Amino acid sequence: MKTFTRVLALALLTALPWTACSEGPKAPAHKVIILGIDGLDPRLLQQYADEGVLPHFARLMADGDFSPLQTTAPPLSPVAWSTFITGMDPGGHGIFDFLRRDPKSLIPEFAMARTSAPEWKISLGSWAIPLESGSIEGLRQGRAFWELLEERGIPATVFRMPVNFPPVQAGRALSGMGTPDIQGTSGTFSFYTDVPPPNADNISGGKVHEVRVGANKVSAQLVGPANTFREIRSDGADADDFSNPPMTIDFQVYLDPEHPVAKLVLPDQELVLQEGEWSDWIRVEFEALPYLVGVSATARFYLQQVRPTFKLYVSPLQINPEEPVMPISHPGDWSQQLTQRLGYFYTQELAEDTKAFSAGIFNGQEFWKQSQIVYQEQRRALEAMLSEYREGLLFFYFSSVDQGCHMLWRYLDPHHPGYVEDAQLAGAIRKLYQQMDEAVGRVLEVADSETTVVIMSDHGFGPFKRGVNLNSWLADQGYARLHDPTLRDGYPLFGNVDWESTRAYAVGLNGLYVNLRGRERFGIVSPGQEYDQLLDQLESDLLALRDPVTDEAPIATVLRTRRDFEGRHLEEAPDLIIGYNWGYRSSWESPLGEFPRRVLVDNLDAWSGDHSIDPRLVPGVLLSNRRITLDSPALYDLTVAILDEYGIEKLPEMLGSDCLQ
Repeated sequence: MKTFTRVLALALLTALPWTACSEGPKAPAHKVIILGIDGLDPRLLQQYADEGVLPHFARLMADGDFSPLQTTAPPLSPVAWSTFITGMDPGGHGIFDFLRRDPKSLIPEFAMARTSAPEWKISLGSWAIPLESGSIEGLRQGRAFWELLEERGIPATVFRMPVNFPPVQAGRALSGMGTPDIQGTSGTFSFYTDVPPPNADNISGGKVHEVRVGANKVSAQLVGPANTFREIRSDGADADDFSNPPMTIDFQVYLDPEHPVAKLVLPDQELVLQEGEWSDWIRVEFEALPYLVGVSATARFYLQQVRPTFKLYVSPLQINPEEPVMPISHPGDWSQQLTQRLGYFYTQELAEDTKAFSAGIFNGQEFWKQSQIVYQEQRRALEAMLSEYREGLLFFYFSSVDQGCHMLWRYLDPHHPGYVEDAQLAGAIRKLYQQMDEAVGRVLEVADSETTVVIMSDHGFGPFKRGVNLNSWLADQGYARLHDPTLRDGYPLFGNVDWESTRAYAVGLNGLYVNLRGRERFGIVSPGQEYDQLLDQLESDLLALRDPVTDEAPIATVLRTRRDFEGRHLEEAPDLIIGYNWGYRSSWESPLGEFPRRVLVDNLDAWSGDHSIDPRLVPGVLLSNRRITLDSPALYDLTVAILDEYGIEKLPEMLGSDCLQ
């Protein structure tokens, strides 16, 4: 029964609208420890080291070696980490952005993984019972370097490697970026209040629930994933026209009449929180199929305010690592072992709630506190990994520098259009680097003279001051045409586009596509000479764009994927990759197919730092206790160097050279 229940639960979760170790000869398990610190920037690192606040980084620079590390084009985390994993550029591993587009539907979709619902099921009234499980497919192509290690008997532990969901069947691995929450999204928080904010209906990444406070009591529901075992049809609907209602859990909040304290009552558990206090992890159970299938999740509650306005934040519901309904680790029971060691922890891809901050649900101090909760979890996990590490490879990932720089840059930079003066948060990014320094010091304590230590990042960082509405520019220049040119705002997913008169369009943060005949559903541009001439014209016009406010060029470089990349997946690539200049980035609307009226806009969002620009401007970091042998090492060179540590030759499709002595 338990196995049957887990199969049904997996069938349920893989229908969400989100988008055994091989044996080989035992080899000497030379020790390699890699700290992957997302977003660590070489300029900031050098600055803080020169200020004397990073003693362990400084020691590694002096006793080992330090270099900027060439990132990918575009310098986006899923692209860059995929290159590090496989040793290939995007043309080889097939990840070009956070988003991809189906050329037949022209709808943006998630680029790292996709799910398929079970096809065979039995209908019993409103119930739909699957006869098979659904599937989850990672879309990154190529072999992970730790697969090659395991084939040679070299143990590998890979903790939260991005773009490894579901995890490859090698080593011990916990999935990272790309792992959804229990609703199948990249993280959807819940906010309960009796006075909804003005933007309540337009919050991305969160749901506002209006509640009533009566007699010092609030009644509400936790909303879980859609219950794909239930199919509700409207009157007169055909057999294929139905909706799946969400699973819910009722809970109550009792407010102390005199003090800023509340008691939360959930099924089988109660907790008391003071105003401004976070709960520990709370396990919650959703019922999908009575007596047969339950979906287990975990959440943290934050009592933001008791009165005069009631405000309760609930974190995105996490896949419970103790009883995961999606594959988040290899072996499958390793996440359970980690839970026994660490307790519950965030399992979604990036746990810092940047969306709550951007939506105004969190202020800067609240985001900092929540992100520190995430960091402390990761730091405890590093300690656990180091305490049991004896041989082979250990990779450990930190997200806090990347997510912190995205959200806290405007406190650091008085010239940012969204600058906010806050004495504490002005030093927050420096504090994040100091925390990483302490972690590096701990790694150096564990490493002996025979251990290779690598500290690396996928890209650096810079300010995000001005947004470029690339689709708007395409429309203004005549490359794209709208059915009604007066309808420019609020039409996502290309809802107003006249495809039969559109030659180019943008999807994602850096990608520009030609509406190519024979490839796109409504393609009008012929392959060959017309296609090449259009790319020439686009490149010339893009590089000629000037910002009338700053008199700068918002675009620094334009790459042609079929000319500049290698590999078997170039047909899936954007035709052009746009490298924005320092201070610029794609707008918020353009990546999902909107055409706002203004091409260039100030970025006033809390998301104030970024790196999705010209890759030459945001290199990553490479530090090691070994000498770096290349003048300008790249991510794929580091992949080859790791294999070389174990005497393993690179695969023919890998592009790099060994960069460590």
